[in-house]
Amino acid sequence: MSETATETPTPPSSTPAPGTEGESAPVQSSSTQSSPSGSSPPQGAPADGAKTKGPDLQSVWRESRELLWRWRGRLVIGLVLLVIGRIAGLVTPASAKWIIDDVIGNGRLDLLWPIATAAAIAAVLSAGTGFALSILLGVAAQRAINDLRLKVQAHVARLPVRYFEEHKTGELITRVVNDAEGIRNLVGSGFVQLVGGALSASISMAVLFYLNWMLTLMTLFFLGAFAFIMAKGFASLRPLFRERNKLLADINGRLTEMFGGIRVVKAYTSEKREQRIFAHNTHAMLRMGVKSMVGVSTINSIAGLLFGMMGLTMGILGAYQVVEGKMTTGDLVTYVLFTGMMVAPLVQISSIGTQITEAFAGLDRIREVLREDPEWDYRRRGQRVRKVQGDVVFDDVTFAYKPGVPVLKNVSFKAPAGTTTALVGPSGAGKSTIISLVMAFNRPQEGRILVDGTPLVELDTHDFRSHLGIVLQDNFLFDGTVRENIAYSRPTASDEEVLEAARIAHCDDFVRGFPQGYETTIGERGVKVSGGQRQRLAIARAILADPAILILDEATSSLDSESEEKIQDGLEQLLQGRTTFVIAHRLSTIRNADQILVLDDGVLVERGTHDELLDLEGRYKDLYDRQYRLELNRFINPGEDFTPKLKKARPEAPKNDRRPQF
Repeated sequence: MSETATETPTPPSSTPAPGTEGESAPVQSSSTQSSPSGSSPPQGAPADGAKTKGPDLQSVWRESRELLWRWRGRLVIGLVLLVIGRIAGLVTPASAKWIIDDVIGNGRLDLLWPIATAAAIAAVLSAGTGFALSILLGVAAQRAINDLRLKVQAHVARLPVRYFEEHKTGELITRVVNDAEGIRNLVGSGFVQLVGGALSASISMAVLFYLNWMLTLMTLFFLGAFAFIMAKGFASLRPLFRERNKLLADINGRLTEMFGGIRVVKAYTSEKREQRIFAHNTHAMLRMGVKSMVGVSTINSIAGLLFGMMGLTMGILGAYQVVEGKMTTGDLVTYVLFTGMMVAPLVQISSIGTQITEAFAGLDRIREVLREDPEWDYRRRGQRVRKVQGDVVFDDVTFAYKPGVPVLKNVSFKAPAGTTTALVGPSGAGKSTIISLVMAFNRPQEGRILVDGTPLVELDTHDFRSHLGIVLQDNFLFDGTVRENIAYSRPTASDEEVLEAARIAHCDDFVRGFPQGYETTIGERGVKVSGGQRQRLAIARAILADPAILILDEATSSLDSESEEKIQDGLEQLLQGRTTFVIAHRLSTIRNADQILVLDDGVLVERGTHDELLDLEGRYKDLYDRQYRLELNRFINPGEDFTPKLKKARPEAPKNDRRPQF
């Protein structure tokens, strides 16, 4: 490769830049750079093409146990209350034998009021423990859901940029909000009711064995068949619930896209098309919902049939037992009541089992997210970065989004601290990829990037980014006030500092025209302000950050000529003493850059100042002349990339070429 600078840089092979070995493990992220010609992959293309294997049932069960153990205190108290309530609930059916055989059969009215009093006390005790259990576990469930949402959101926020480009926003929202809701059935009443139901069934079973072991053995046969059906049924339902959650995430993702791009939808009269897409997705979810409902209904129906057959058999055999004198009428009535006390919890268990199966499906999906490796971790931080001078070096950097398809090829340059480096070239040349590497969104497969002499891969990513400021082409503003958006880069800034940044960026002129001034809410993505105003607010946000390294991606692209002239003074003040990287499509905006890097197809073909590159009469001058002619012949929208596609870069410059070699 060649350059146009007056000095001749030393080849990296002979005098390597200071630091350690080059970076090799790419962060799973993606630049926004793409190329119509295919030189760059689509946004979000995976670096390795591999998919993360979903967690198995063992992993989900381990996660469930951890969750239950964390809330063991409330669960133990809940189980104690439940045991008290269930035992109290046994008093009423147990009293039936004495009322029928002794009070009615033998005329012992003296036993009636003690039995009635005991039953009344048991009823009150059962109701009180039920209320306390509901409140205790309900609050625990809400806190558990809140904690899990916080955990998932914090983890997702630390994932690489590429992960967000591969997954729809609505899908991620579903993972954080909806999937976490399922654990209500684990920490809440679901798990305790499951244990309580098993306890009630066990106590009732013991009473039934005491009353008539032959009838109870017959009952166990039906219960064994019920357990087998439950196990098979829930195993088949779990994938259905998981798929239903996935479809819900797809629906949320599409709706988020449609609402976010509603102006495009309306401009191209695509309401019907979006309605058809939404209907297709909802019908798919409807079919999945019908399948799950049919499965649940089938399980419940078979269970009902089994219990009906059990009741019929028990009635026939019980009648014979009473007639033959082996059981009293009170024994049979008590047996029937305790059979109901045993069957009811088992039926409830089938319903709770469905809910817990749904919870497991949600934990499956949450587990997938938590298994993704974050780009930085509080527990494994790199070298802390207290201060950044801004000296940036690319040392023979090669980067590819897809293996074997490099979008940067052996790029080497140095951006000294406090200087401005402009990146020019046609779309797909690699400009935005260089920016993403500087911002640590990606890591090169070959070569290394040094910041103040230290390999970027060794620095703590979170600390390093705190010294960056960005103004992108598509500036994102939050649904908050003007002041909140400017102060987003430094929330602790005083009102005076916010106003000063706004004045430098020429925001103060239009903000004071708002009814509420700096407390005016600008809407989601800043829809209540114009494109130029959004751009100036983003510049003010970058000014307030006071960064050591500044990224400007067509910072004046959305400004008219008058606004652009106003902002240039502010930008000149902002650039002083900062290492700045500028992506520019209009070459007239980078004349004062300390160095201009000309990229073509991932190759750095020229480097120098504006005047040096024009004197060289090479690629840059050819691009500049063509652009100048285009500007004369047609109207160019602000920020439009009209740079012509250059010819393929030569691997070497001719011997008589006066451009020095890297």
